[in-house]
Amino acid sequence: MVRSVLPFIDLIDEAFAEHRRYRQTEDEVSYQDWAIALKTKVELTLKQWSAQAGAEAGKLLRSLKLKAEQWWYFLDHPEVPPDNNLAERSLRLAVTKRKVSGGSRSLERFRDTANLLTVVQTCRRQGRSVLNFFEQALKASAAHADCPSLIPVFNT
Repeated sequence: MVRSVLPFIDLIDEAFAEHRRYRQTEDEVSYQDWAIALKTKVELTLKQWSAQAGAEAGKLLRSLKLKAEQWWYFLDHPEVPPDNNLAERSLRLAVTKRKVSGGSRSLERFRDTANLLTVVQTCRRQGRSVLNFFEQALKASAAHADCPSLIPVFNT
């Protein structure tokens, strides 16, 4: 079994390394050329191992084949990272809060908590002060003015 997954681990390692190289060089032409070649390698590896796989490994191989656009989305969109580490780190606060507090007792309270945690994580991700954002939002609300935005402003 371990021998059978090695080609896939090698392909995944190659994909992460090449994506890391793209992030450093931003050479999209080279990245796209490589991505086309990797897709071919993935298809050939799937064909080669599908016939030899057992029941459980066969399920994974079928999923890889049927959902290739999802599994390998970052090949066509290099601006998207190949992992979900950032998403997992962003959710950590919500998961910890739920475990400590026992969760929400109503859908309304769940939505309120989700909105607050979204603001907190967005401010953190943007390097903004959460307290300053809430202070601005409360002052704007009291003055019936426009609330501050969480949408980043890019100066070009």
